[in-house]
Amino acid sequence: MPARILVAEDDLKQAELIRRYLEREGHLTVVVHDGRAAIDEARRRSPDLLVLDVMMPKVDGLDVCRVLRADGEVPIIMLTARSTEDDLLLGLDLGADDYLTKPYNPRELVARVRTVLRRTRVRAEGEVYCVGELEIDPGRHEVRLAGKLIELTPAEFKILACLAASPGRAFSRQQLLEHAFGFDHYVFDRTVDVHVMNLRKKIEPSTAPTYLKTVYGVGYKLADKVVSHAS
Repeated sequence: MPARILVAEDDLKQAELIRRYLEREGHLTVVVHDGRAAIDEARRRSPDLLVLDVMMPKVDGLDVCRVLRADGEVPIIMLTARSTEDDLLLGLDLGADDYLTKPYNPRELVARVRTVLRRTRVRAEGEVYCVGELEIDPGRHEVRLAGKLIELTPAEFKILACLAASPGRAFSRQQLLEHAFGFDHYVFDRTVDVHVMNLRKKIEPSTAPTYLKTVYGVGYKLADKVVSHAS
């Protein structure tokens, strides 16, 4: 479905490129070039999503994110030239829904926009995430496999729900820790591995993971579809 998207990007050529790609998707797109204008425009028009560059004049993207998060729940995708994990996690901690590190392919941005909008609408409509025979219902806090209720611990459910909200997207262990444990510095990456191992015992039909995939060198993702190998 078309959406109202606000783009805050001080690079004029990059902003125009983003606008063209988003409008090809049918989105109504408004572009601003500094952080102050981004705040004013977001408050005036209540966009469905904000594409927000971190490095901008007047007010930087991180402060824009802080201000708008205090105002409400507009979904935010951050664009950043900062490639360290700490910088990326800071953006997520401030309430960004996703991020892209520059340079990036505009088609990738469009795909991320599509995913964030879908996730936001699913939350609003109370829908259930379904992959193959696996169903995750955040509203009821339930997981079912082939119709059978699966008992999960709160931490296991949080990790699975995080992955299910963006099927096919790889999450680092640190990102999953943020969702499950709130950046508790006493919790280590190994904790995620243990929970994933326990989740696989409960939801995987065999020892070869069908749903919860390892992304080597990154972390984990939930399959966005299940391929049948039956003849």
